[in-house]
Amino acid sequence: MSKMRLQFRNGFKKHEPQVFEIITFPKFGIGQRAFLIQTQEGNILWDCISFLDDATVEIIKSLGGLRAIAISHPHYYSTNSRWSEAFGGVPVYIHEWDKKWVVYQHENVKFWEGKTFQLWEGLTLLHLGGHFAGAQILHWSHGAQGRGVLFTGDILQVGMDNKTVSIMRSYPNYIPLSSSHAKRIGQVIEPWDFERLYGAFQDREIEENAKSCVVFSLQRYIDWLSLDDAAA
Repeated sequence: MSKMRLQFRNGFKKHEPQVFEIITFPKFGIGQRAFLIQTQEGNILWDCISFLDDATVEIIKSLGGLRAIAISHPHYYSTNSRWSEAFGGVPVYIHEWDKKWVVYQHENVKFWEGKTFQLWEGLTLLHLGGHFAGAQILHWSHGAQGRGVLFTGDILQVGMDNKTVSIMRSYPNYIPLSSSHAKRIGQVIEPWDFERLYGAFQDREIEENAKSCVVFSLQRYIDWLSLDDAAA
């Protein structure tokens, strides 16, 4: 980490009131990003980038510090213990079904079970599965001027048009999920309202009508998987 500090830095971008993107420059790993979400009950870090330096800690503390960390899936677990310790040992929330992927199960990791888990008022983790068995996303009811926001990592991968999403078991190996997975994901998100969706990578967000975009994308996915080749 000390050698990385000579070459890398983290940049912050404010997307809307109380939402800051954090991303490492130059590109590190797969170029993923984290989000700092400010709430009246405390701040949460959604997903975890690998690089952490003193400047990043100072900036986050100036914005109110952290009450908790929540991580979508194992590709973001790498330095979660370092992040937790830097902010006083805050809890790191991970779904129980991905416990086997947590190499360092430090005392601040909090595994949860079930379909939903309310962190505190307005912030709820939703278990989607698919990309990983324990894959989770974060719903923030107060975001987008009270119309709701989803933070999804690449569990729901925002397309290049910023109007659709994709779901995959493995992106580098092009292994899709089944139509039954797509239907179940749709059932999980159906009760939750959200106007906006932030994905895993820079500039990959759906600014408006995000729920309609997700519903359309999942149905399109199901339809194509069900289509007979002769009818294509």
